[in-house]
Amino acid sequence: MRRCACALAAVLLAVVLLAGGTAFAQESPVFRVDTRLVRLLVTVKDAAGNLLGSLNPKDFVVADSGVGQEIAVFERQTSQPMSVALLLDVSASTAKDLKYETTSLSKFLQALVGEGNPDDAAALYAFNYQVTLLNSYTRRLARLEDSLRSVKAEAGTAFYDAVYLASRDLRNRDGRHVIIAVTDGGDTASSQKFRDAEAAAHRADAVFYSIVVVPISNPAGRNLGGEHALETLAANTGGRVFHPTIGELDGAFAEILRDLRTQYLLGYYPKGVVSGNGAFHTVRVTLPGRKDLRISTRTGYYSDR
Repeated sequence: MRRCACALAAVLLAVVLLAGGTAFAQESPVFRVDTRLVRLLVTVKDAAGNLLGSLNPKDFVVADSGVGQEIAVFERQTSQPMSVALLLDVSASTAKDLKYETTSLSKFLQALVGEGNPDDAAALYAFNYQVTLLNSYTRRLARLEDSLRSVKAEAGTAFYDAVYLASRDLRNRDGRHVIIAVTDGGDTASSQKFRDAEAAAHRADAVFYSIVVVPISNPAGRNLGGEHALETLAANTGGRVFHPTIGELDGAFAEILRDLRTQYLLGYYPKGVVSGNGAFHTVRVTLPGRKDLRISTRTGYYSDR
């Protein structure tokens, strides 16, 4: 009888231990696997500024927070659909050039819709003291052009708010995400700060381009701080900033479109780095042995999961 009782006690103790109901029970370690595919849109140019679209996956080296990564997705001159957010500065200071800007934007939209992926689409935002969504994502040129003809210049410049809101709208769209801002630089009316706008663009995986229309060549008459913010945002997302004269606007838009049509798509699943903590991960893409080439891509991403 005593032996049976002892055996029963041993069985009960084993059950308790398995159920974790004792001070001596230990939790099993939990390993988190990040299944998020990090996508990088990469533009490569030679020393003369010519686009180079003939490289192979083995030519690229990708590091996430200093840790080398394996390229899982590679597309040369990717044709994935583009969602392009066009941000038009309609503050009072742009009034005299607004007609030329809208005309060039219209030509850009005709080329965007007429070429490339049939699912490419554009949204149009106007910003002055507030941000107005004139058209959500569409391929209907007539609607976009009607909106361009209706814009009027008013005081104030809420540029950071425009980037923030456009980035928010881009996040859940398929394919590539692009933001193009036409502005004279500076921000005077936003509730969001520069860092808020930059973080939103990163979270949207958006490439930022800016066309800065500054007819004044003298630095004393320009908002150099605002122009520097545009350059920083473009550099950190893999985009560019253009400073055309009014007569060069068409050329600037055409060059942006050439960049977008000659992008590489690199994708990897992060390994060996902490994920899901909301921190910013620095990403570096290099071409070992090809110092003659220049790479443009975003500087990192936020690990929100």
